Amino acid sequence: MASLKEVRSRIQSVTSTQQITKAMKMVAAAKLRRAQDNIIRMRPYAQRLNTILANLTRNADEGVLSDYGTARDVRRVLVIAITSDRGLAGAFNSNVFKGVNALIQERYASLPAANISFMAIGKKAHDYFGKRGPVQGNFTHVFTKLSFDTVRVAAEMAMDGFRAGQYDEVVMVYNEFKNVATQIIRTEQLLPLVQVEDTAVNTAASNVEYIFEPSKEEIVRTLIPQSLKVQLYKAVLESNASEHGARMTAMDKATDNAGELLKSLKLTYNRTRQAAITTEILEIVGGAEALAASR
Repeated sequence: MASLKEVRSRIQSVTSTQQITKAMKMVAAAKLRRAQDNIIRMRPYAQRLNTILANLTRNADEGVLSDYGTARDVRRVLVIAITSDRGLAGAFNSNVFKGVNALIQERYASLPAANISFMAIGKKAHDYFGKRGPVQGNFTHVFTKLSFDTVRVAAEMAMDGFRAGQYDEVVMVYNEFKNVATQIIRTEQLLPLVQVEDTAVNTAASNVEYIFEPSKEEIVRTLIPQSLKVQLYKAVLESNASEHGARMTAMDKATDNAGELLKSLKLTYNRTRQAAITTEILEIVGGAEALAASR
């Protein structure tokens, strides 16, 4: 049985840890509110932009779409993995790694490992995929000051690589925010462009008439790069909100577990203390009886 000093030390250690997890839960909750507001505002914009783009590209000339819409034989792939910069968020980051590994096994198992490149957004992804080989770009601190301009650099790097023929496909893997307790792993193709297959969206788009100025082709050439950047930015915002939700949930569970452990340790402490007191009483009584017998 552990000594009273050891049990007291463990109680102090667990109490200190519980205070830290409580503070981290409160910080995550405050950040989650802002991140959730950002992604809720972004979703309608991204959806509407995709709807407009779907309508414009339906009858556009093939030359207009050739830069980003031409499907090629898949020989080289870029996988954009979006994680967090820090841990202590439960299975948030490991789920992305599992999603990437599952993607490679299902779609790119026939490709040599050297033909699969990685772009890591978030320090955890950079550390994980950096062990496999060179990582495209350095986006380890995107979430320190998250903005569209920061993410735009990553999107342009992927787009330039696709146009130059370095990659035949560009795929994103990230956590989509559903609620505080639920994050869904999403695998989405960024390049080449995927036509919207939602019947409701296509019907709504086809019923809209636009006035083009200066020309339809020029507008499409401008909208396509913007849409791709918005798609990646939306994925990063989804991941950011998911991270804070996952961390809030993880810290809440950690706080509860610390509370249960404290109850067990305090019970152990009281039992140990009672046993020590009983032992001291028995020693005193035994000594008194021995003294009385010697007289």
